[in-house]
Amino acid sequence: MIHPAALVDPEAEISGGAEIGPFSVVERNVFIDEGTRIGPHVVIREGTHIGKQCQIFQFASIGEAPQAFFYRGEKTSLFIGNHNIIREFVTFHRGTIKGGGKTVIGNDNFFMAYSHVAHDCHIGNQVVLANGATLGGHITVEDHAIIGGLAAVHQFCRIGAHAIISGLTGVSQDIIPYVTAAGSRAKLYGLNTVGLKRLNFSEKTIRALKKAYRIIFRSSLTLEKAIKQIGEDEIYQTPEIQHLLHFIQQSKRGITR
Repeated sequence: MIHPAALVDPEAEISGGAEIGPFSVVERNVFIDEGTRIGPHVVIREGTHIGKQCQIFQFASIGEAPQAFFYRGEKTSLFIGNHNIIREFVTFHRGTIKGGGKTVIGNDNFFMAYSHVAHDCHIGNQVVLANGATLGGHITVEDHAIIGGLAAVHQFCRIGAHAIISGLTGVSQDIIPYVTAAGSRAKLYGLNTVGLKRLNFSEKTIRALKKAYRIIFRSSLTLEKAIKQIGEDEIYQTPEIQHLLHFIQQSKRGITR
């Protein structure tokens, strides 16, 4: 149902069962899939694709032009998956040509009020951004990560799967998977054991992750030697350890310690 007071461009594609509230604006070349509910006073800009069963609350700005000095109005896009909750005053920006042309958001994510996802970010599934959390451009956030209120992540950083970042934390390097980070300048404080247990990680897997964490961050080994030692250990056969080491080896900004 489209409210009579909504402004929807005739070239926008709205699937059956979608709802658009009063005074919301939907531009051309927008696709909204079935069951998605758009509240009042929402702006959805050209080039935005929204999946099924999403909820977008009042005053959100979805698919706005990127805040990049080099952006010159090129046609870029924002892709939002299914079952996302997007609360009041959330802002999502389209991609840039230099960054691949699109911002991508997966499924089942929760974006609390005033959180921000900048251009060319790639967000996985079941991610939480608490109130006022801010992602700079070109950031990758893996599945099940949680970013606390008013935390800020520098552009080009990566946030690993199942990592949790405390509120008011500034992140300038990659946060590896499965850990807890906090502080005005992010530091690691061990594994996110509470989160791992809640998601039914086995005791064997948690023990393996703790062992790997100690070797990497609590031994006197260099990072290169620590990775080599873990790779030779039987714990390397754990998929989570393999993912952890691959994440570290792919880092370009360096990892938070």
